[in-house]
Amino acid sequence: MPSSVKNLAGLKFQSDTPDKNGKNNQAEEEKMSENDDNYINPPQDDFDFLGNYDDTPVVQDERMLPENTAESAISCAFIGIGGAGGKLAKAFIDIGFTKTLLINTTVKDQPDGIDPSHFLLLPGADGVGKDVVLGKEVLENNSAMVEDALHTRIGKVDWLFVLAGGGGGTGSASSALQQSLNRYISSTEAGGKVVYIVSRPTAQELLNPTIKTNYEILLEDIEDSPHLIIDNEKQLQLLRGKVGMLNMYPAANNTFAKLFWQVLRLANQASPIQTFDTKDLERCLNVDGRIFLGSTIVKNVSENDIGATVFQGCLRGSPCPAPSKSPQTGVLLLLVTSAMAADPDLSRKLEAAFSYVGGRTQTLFSGVYINDHVPGLIAVSMFGGMS
Repeated sequence: MPSSVKNLAGLKFQSDTPDKNGKNNQAEEEKMSENDDNYINPPQDDFDFLGNYDDTPVVQDERMLPENTAESAISCAFIGIGGAGGKLAKAFIDIGFTKTLLINTTVKDQPDGIDPSHFLLLPGADGVGKDVVLGKEVLENNSAMVEDALHTRIGKVDWLFVLAGGGGGTGSASSALQQSLNRYISSTEAGGKVVYIVSRPTAQELLNPTIKTNYEILLEDIEDSPHLIIDNEKQLQLLRGKVGMLNMYPAANNTFAKLFWQVLRLANQASPIQTFDTKDLERCLNVDGRIFLGSTIVKNVSENDIGATVFQGCLRGSPCPAPSKSPQTGVLLLLVTSAMAADPDLSRKLEAAFSYVGGRTQTLFSGVYINDHVPGLIAVSMFGGMS
């Protein structure tokens, strides 16, 4: 009687008796055993999807601008539109905000020393001759090009700061890109929005009807967006006598860029006393309406009414028009030495200063940072959501 054993893998019976053709079933059984093994341990090809969803190095587009080296609490990029906007953008590049793009209708306004990778020339006009209507037409016709440049050169950032001059044709038309910029923000699932930083022409320039009209058009277009106004007349008054005429505007641009940067970087720093953090900064930038930014230094910290001194000093030391009476948000950042921080009398005065400034805004955010290299009490203030 032929013997048989049970194959547990395939639930088969194997016989050692040759079949009627005189051949053993060994080859067939081996094949079946191989199939059974494949069922239990499938070939790797069946699982070649494994790892496809894991983090893999992203292929870097060669057109992508390098990451910002300037310290900042938020992921951001700067877009300079037109001649004046491009010159202000250069000041941010010089600080280390390399995620910066200059957009213009002519190469003649390109600042010296700018790498071509930062420049985007729009076809359709060699300048627009202070014609806002033509400027908007050119920007709208090339909005897809601008959006593509943001994806390929800037990549993903949360906040876009649009820099523009209020007297020219291209800069004053910058709101024509609003829809394209918003679409870029949405497509990258960014957490921020578009914030405008625009310059107000000097009093002499505003005597020209075209320049005055261009500026008014830009203000009307951006009034419902977060925006900061740089008063060129005030800037020049603050710098007059300190720098020559040739370096007046470059110095003004550099001064403002460094002031704005202080807010971005302080929000990224810890403090053993009081911290102004990223969420505080984002809340201030997110409120629609005008933004004010100012700073001052108080060398005599023994004054009793230091709150008024700080507030009035920030008003005087600001390139912006004075804040209105109803800002929705306010920020007061103080840099003090270790000795100041250890002085109980000064601590009491600084608390009064926060109360003084806080009484002028609906919500106050504050921060106190220790820096033993400052020559006195340094204050930086910002108000937002003003009509």
